[in-house]
Amino acid sequence: MTDLSVRLGPLRLEHPLINCSGTMELFELAKAFGPRFVEHPPVAAYVPKTVTLQPRLGNPPPRILETAAGLINAIGLPGPGLEVFVGEELPRLLALPCPVIVSVGGFSREEYVALAGGLKDALDVALPAEWTCRMGLELNISCPNVRSGCASIGADARETEGVVAAVRATWPGLLVAKLTPNVTDMTEIGRAAEAAGADALAAVNTYKGLVIDRRTLRPYLGNVTGGLSGPAIKPLALRAVYELYEAVALPIVGMGGVETADDVLEFMACGATVVAVGSCGFKDPCLAWHSSRELAIALSDRDLTVSDVVGWAHREV
Repeated sequence: MTDLSVRLGPLRLEHPLINCSGTMELFELAKAFGPRFVEHPPVAAYVPKTVTLQPRLGNPPPRILETAAGLINAIGLPGPGLEVFVGEELPRLLALPCPVIVSVGGFSREEYVALAGGLKDALDVALPAEWTCRMGLELNISCPNVRSGCASIGADARETEGVVAAVRATWPGLLVAKLTPNVTDMTEIGRAAEAAGADALAAVNTYKGLVIDRRTLRPYLGNVTGGLSGPAIKPLALRAVYELYEAVALPIVGMGGVETADDVLEFMACGATVVAVGSCGFKDPCLAWHSSRELAIALSDRDLTVSDVVGWAHREV
């Protein structure tokens, strides 16, 4: 079998497929379909839903709707907050046999630092001098479904640089900046995150959109706007990864409409080292695993390695 292993900072992944934050609940899948989901996760690294400092209810319903070739959501980062996450969720995450990348979202620079610091303190106690090879941090500075904080931070290069630099001073492990596509020039934000010390970039988060209820002719979502994901955004996401690859020297986690191994190959050719499955995984929770097997066959058929294909689309013929 073709070797699919890749490195993302200090983390070694058995294959390049992970999940997008908020699109897979491993422990709920294990309850519904059996313990294999936690004994042998279908992803090479697991990304839980975004953690905030304080508990949040999220946005008012309706919060999600299927659209043409996609999904639009305005969930709004609901969750129990950092204290409950550290006390109840973190021990279960540390028992998983794959690396974990914790997504955090804040509403100020200070909140991001508090999140990183609180998580680091807990990890220092649970796995002293060992956890940096098993646990990473994703800065969600790009969620379009909250009206301030992470949404506005990721749209401003100076704010992005300030947050990433402040967290970098606190967090010694893998640090991924998740970028928003809802800006004029994503490469400017990517370069700011790189200058501030990010180890990798994730692109893209969802595109801000709106759905009209055809019965009432009013916005369908309780939050009015939401984030569009799924195959509908794949060409836009590929363009973003392609441009970022030429603008920065960091590894890129590509995402946006991935549902087949061919999609994975396209993202890697554009420059992604790791590829994340998002809303398409709702149809098949094992999509990442299936795609990794198909990716191995596709690379073998082309007589290519994983490192060969990353950035292939940028090479001169």
